Amino acid sequence: MQLALTEDELAFRDELRAFFRGRIPAEIRNRARHHVELTKDDIVTTQRILNAHGLAVPHWPVEWGGRDWTPIQRHLWHDEMQLASVPDPLTFNVNMIGPVIARFGSAEMKRRFLPPTANLDIWWCQGFSEPDAGSDLASLRTVAVRDGDHYVVNGQKTWTTAAQSADWMFCLVRTDPAAPKKQAGISMLLFPLDTPGVTVRPIELIDGGFEVNEVFLENVRVPADQLVGEENQGWTYARFLLGNERTGIAAVGQTKVRLWLAKEYARQTAVGTGTLLADPVFASRIAELENELLALELVQLRVATAPGDGRPDPVSSILKLRGTELQQAVTELLVDIAGPDSLAREGDSPEWARTSTAAYLNYRKTSIYGGSNEVQRNIIASTILGL
Repeated sequence: MQLALTEDELAFRDELRAFFRGRIPAEIRNRARHHVELTKDDIVTTQRILNAHGLAVPHWPVEWGGRDWTPIQRHLWHDEMQLASVPDPLTFNVNMIGPVIARFGSAEMKRRFLPPTANLDIWWCQGFSEPDAGSDLASLRTVAVRDGDHYVVNGQKTWTTAAQSADWMFCLVRTDPAAPKKQAGISMLLFPLDTPGVTVRPIELIDGGFEVNEVFLENVRVPADQLVGEENQGWTYARFLLGNERTGIAAVGQTKVRLWLAKEYARQTAVGTGTLLADPVFASRIAELENELLALELVQLRVATAPGDGRPDPVSSILKLRGTELQQAVTELLVDIAGPDSLAREGDSPEWARTSTAAYLNYRKTSIYGGSNEVQRNIIASTILGL
């Protein structure tokens, strides 16, 4: 693996840097940088600017808005976007359902859905997890029964991120309850959330936010032409989707920015006659995290440059596992820097300090979604280590 960038790659990187810092509104990037909650309009505005310049879905097929880039160029695009604190294009659209439709959807489905998905004219959400089927996703119980030109769907989804903002859902359903293996009887359907019988109910999280939801499906009629690919092949599509999701969850660039901010806050925090950043014990903690991030970035480059056959690289499980652990470690670091101010709800303490505990609590989820880290360890053990 070549670590040094070529002259052409350096020029490509610099072009991206100039675009991200010059064309994406500074107020949106500043909110993203300091982890202030972004509005739906912030996310839509950013993605439409990116899409208008061919920078929203570079990993898609060229005919649907992708770019004929090398793996290194795609890596630089994502890394530089995060380093500039540009909000990522909505992952449900660009990393999840978009690539699935591009790979497995009919020609008509591609024409119908891919352009509005890239431009965020449709905001998608993911209907996978259920009350009794989270990490063990193949145990899902939501049922779809064919009725003429429709499927009739009944069941419940939970922890559905951003369903309160979404227009459509891509949903795993059981179409063959008698299949010999539970994975074999699953299909993927697409439907709008304003379809009769769909009820979205927000779930309040421990940090006081509302970003996930319960979704109840009662006799929801879905046109049969909104079946992705073939009936009972949904597990194949879900595995393809989850491989893409796990690679993105690593968020190396975002963690770099958050660690840089932590160093700045520590430099401003007085301890004795010096600062917290000058404390040797604290400095060694920072250095260890920086080294861990560098190692993870090398793994990310390994995945990005590996010759592929279109199937997800099992090394993406390492990215997901270690990437989420480092995200959690940095949020814990920020709480420690904030000290008592991390418990304040108001007053003169900095906003970053007052919100650090909420961020720490929120980031507990990262080791669960996209396949829990326990599941990732099993994947690593079986597919990489051969145990």
